[in-house]
Amino acid sequence: QVQLVESGGGLVQAGGSLRLSCAASGSRFTLDIMGWYRHAPGKQRELVATITSGGSRNYANSVKGRFTISRDNAKNTVYLQMNSLKPEDTAVYYCNACHWYGTSWTDYWGQGTQVTVSS
Repeated sequence: QVQLVESGGGLVQAGGSLRLSCAASGSRFTLDIMGWYRHAPGKQRELVATITSGGSRNYANSVKGRFTISRDNAKNTVYLQMNSLKPEDTAVYYCNACHWYGTSWTDYWGQGTQVTVSS
C-alpha cells in the first residue's frame, strides 16, 4: 500500500518562503504523477501544481512564477518550493500521487500539512 508523508508546513510572514516535501513509500514503481493540492476554509480543494515522472509540470495560475514543483524519481519524493507567499496561500496542502496500473488510475493522498501566511 502506497503511503504519502508530507512535511515542511508552518507559519510564515507574507513575502516569505516555505518548502514542502512529500515522500511516497510502499510503491514498486516510479509514480506517474505527483503533485500538490490545497484546501482553504470556505473554498473547494484546488490543484496547486503537478509533475509527471518525465518532468512535465503544471501550475495553477495563482502560483505561477512563485511556486516551483520538483521531484526525485529514485525516492518517489515531490517538493514544492513556495516563494513570495501571500495570505491567500494559507491552506492545508495535500500531497497527491496518481499511477496507472495497466487498467485504471489509482489516487493516493497524504494527510495534509498546514501552511499559514500572516499579513
